[in-house]
Amino acid sequence: MQKHSDYDIKRKKTLRWGYVFAFAAFLLFVVFLGRIIILQNTNVKEIKEDYISKNYREATLKAARGNLYASDGSILATTVMRYDIYIDFKTIRDTTYAQNIGALTDSLSQMFGKPRSYFRQKFDAQKAKKNQYYSLIKGLDFDQYDRIRKFPIFVKGKNRGGFIVDRNYKRELATTEIGAGTIGMDDHRGKSGLEAAFSKYLKGQDGTRLEQRVNSAQWKPIDYWKAKEPVDGQDVYTTLDLRIQDIAHSALEKQLINFDAVHGCVVVMEVATGKVKAMVNLRRTEPGIYVDAYNYILKDGIEPGSTFKTVSLLAAMDDGFITEKTTVNVGGGVWNYAGQRISDGHGGGTYEISDVLAKSSNVGTAKLITQYYASKPQVFLDHLKRWKMFDKMDIELPGITKPFVYTPQHSKWNAATLASISYGYSTNFNLLQLTTFYNGIANKGKMLKPLFIEKIMKDGQTLYEAKPEVMVNRMASPEAINMMTHALTKAVEKGTAKSIFTPNLKMAGKTGTARFEYWLPGKMKYRASFAGFYPADNPKYTCYVMVSEPDVAKGFYGATVAAPVFKEIAGKTFLKTPQNVEQELLVDKKVDLSKLTEANVKVTVNNRKMPKVTGLIGKNVIPQLENAGYRVDYKGVGKIREQFPLEGTVINKNQRIYLQLQN
Repeated sequence: MQKHSDYDIKRKKTLRWGYVFAFAAFLLFVVFLGRIIILQNTNVKEIKEDYISKNYREATLKAARGNLYASDGSILATTVMRYDIYIDFKTIRDTTYAQNIGALTDSLSQMFGKPRSYFRQKFDAQKAKKNQYYSLIKGLDFDQYDRIRKFPIFVKGKNRGGFIVDRNYKRELATTEIGAGTIGMDDHRGKSGLEAAFSKYLKGQDGTRLEQRVNSAQWKPIDYWKAKEPVDGQDVYTTLDLRIQDIAHSALEKQLINFDAVHGCVVVMEVATGKVKAMVNLRRTEPGIYVDAYNYILKDGIEPGSTFKTVSLLAAMDDGFITEKTTVNVGGGVWNYAGQRISDGHGGGTYEISDVLAKSSNVGTAKLITQYYASKPQVFLDHLKRWKMFDKMDIELPGITKPFVYTPQHSKWNAATLASISYGYSTNFNLLQLTTFYNGIANKGKMLKPLFIEKIMKDGQTLYEAKPEVMVNRMASPEAINMMTHALTKAVEKGTAKSIFTPNLKMAGKTGTARFEYWLPGKMKYRASFAGFYPADNPKYTCYVMVSEPDVAKGFYGATVAAPVFKEIAGKTFLKTPQNVEQELLVDKKVDLSKLTEANVKVTVNNRKMPKVTGLIGKNVIPQLENAGYRVDYKGVGKIREQFPLEGTVINKNQRIYLQLQN
C-alpha cells in the first residue's frame, strides 16, 4: 500500500513538471511565431539601415587645404601630411606576436626614447583584450612613418601585422615671426585674416569613407569600401610682399619698444593697384615683447586726429574755396568757437594754406571749414560720402568696422561738431579706410579698392587673376590734388614731420596726435600717427603708421613716434642703392629674408625623375616632396645648395632624397 502511494506521488510530480515544460515550450513557440509575423510585416531595408547605423558610419576625409603664398611666391601657410598609427591586435596571430614582440618593443624604445617594458606592458594588455584599434602614436611626419612601418610585426601590414595608418593634414605657417595675425586662421580656434578671407578657395572638397565600430568609442576604416576621394584646395597668392612686411614689422616693433607703447599698426599699399603689400599689427604681451595677433587695422575704429585734416581741406580745395594763395589768421593759436576751445599748442599768426597742414593747425583747419560750410554742413559731408567714408569697406577679410561720422540729423550734433570733425574728432574710421583715402591722393585722385589677392591657381593653372578696382574715379579736381600733394610734401620738408626729411627720398605726409578716452579720469592717452606716400613726385607706395599709448614721458607726438617708422619703411622699400641710404636705415632686419622670399615653383616628380631643386627655398620644397610620398633628409635652413640624387635621376618612392641647405 505504501509503495503504491509513493508511485502516485512520483507520477504526479513528473506530470506536473511535464506540464511546466510543455507550457514553456508553448510560450516559446508563441514568441517565435510572433517574431516571424513581425519580421514578415517589417521593412527589411529598415532593419538593414538600423544595423548599419549602429555598426557603420560614413566619415569625412578632409581635403588638403591649398597653400597661401606671398606675392613673390614665398609660402605663407602650407598643409603637410601627418600620420596617426593604430594597432589591430585581433589580426596579429599569437605565434607572430610571441616571436616578434621583443624586437618590436626594442625598435619602439629606440625611436621614442621610452623603456621597452613601457610598450610591452601596454601591448600585452591590449593583446589580451583583442583591441582592434589601439592608438599608438599621432602626428608622425613621413620619415617617421616610413621608419615605423618597417618594424617587426608592423612590416606585415594591416591584415597580418595589425598596422593601421590614418593620414591627416596639419596647417603650418612658414614663419611665426612676421604676419601671423594677418595670415590668420580658419579652424576650431576661429576665423580671421587671410585664411578666413579666402577659405572658399583654399579648403577644397572633403571626401568620405566607411568606418566600422570597434567599440563604444572607436571606429576603424574599411579598406574594401571604395572611398570618395577628397579634392584638394586651390592655391591663393596674396598681395603681401614678405620683404616689405618684414621691414614694416621690424621698424614698428623697434619703435614700440623704444616708447613702451601698448600696440601699433602699419599698412603699406601699392599706389597704382591698391594692393596691400604689408599689414602689421603688434600688441604688447609683456614688457618688450610684441606679437601679431589682433587686426587693429580692420577691427578698431578710431578718431584719427590731425591726419584727417587732409580729408577736410581737400573738400574745400575741390570746391574752390581754398587756393594756394588762401591765408588764415590763427591768432595766438587759440580760438573759442560755439562754446568750444580749439588750440594748436604752438605759435600763431597768419598761415598760408600749405602752412595749415605743415604746422598741423587745428585752429586754421576749423576756421576754414566752418567759414565755408557752417551754414550748409551737408555740402561738406557729401564729399565724405562721395569718398565712401560713410560706407563699410567691401573687402574679403572678416571683421572690418563700419565708419561713423556725426551728421546734422544726429541728436548730438551741435554748432561745434563740424569744427571737431574738421581736425579728426567726432568721427570713427579704421586705418585701412584712411590709408585708401591717402592712396587716392597719391594716385592722382583715383581711389582704388584695397586688394589682398593676386591670383588663384590649381595644378599650375591660373583660375583667377585680380585686377585693380576703382572706388572713386575722380576724388577731386587735378588742381586740388596737386595742391594737396604740395602741402603734404611741405609738411615733411618744413613742417611737423621735418625730422624725417631726407634729400635722397622725397616724401609727402601728415602727422597726427590724437587724444582718446579723454572723457575718462586718469592719465592722458594718445595715438601717434603718420600717413603719407613716397616718392612724393611719382608715388609708389602709401603708408599709414599708428602707435597707440606710447609712454607720455618718452614722447607721444606723431612726428616723434610714428613718422620715424614711416621713414625707415620708405627708405628700405624704395631706395635701392646703399650709398643713398642713411645709416639708420641699414639696421639689420629681424628676419633673414634670403631664407623666405626667393620665388617658389611647383615641384613635381615626372616619370619618376628627380627635379632640380637647388636654388629653391627648402621650406617650400620639402613639404611638396614629402606629400608626394618621398623621404627627405636635409640639413640647414634657407636655400637648397646641394641635392642628391641629381636632376634627371630616376628615383623610387623608397629612395631617400638628401638636401643640403644654407646654414
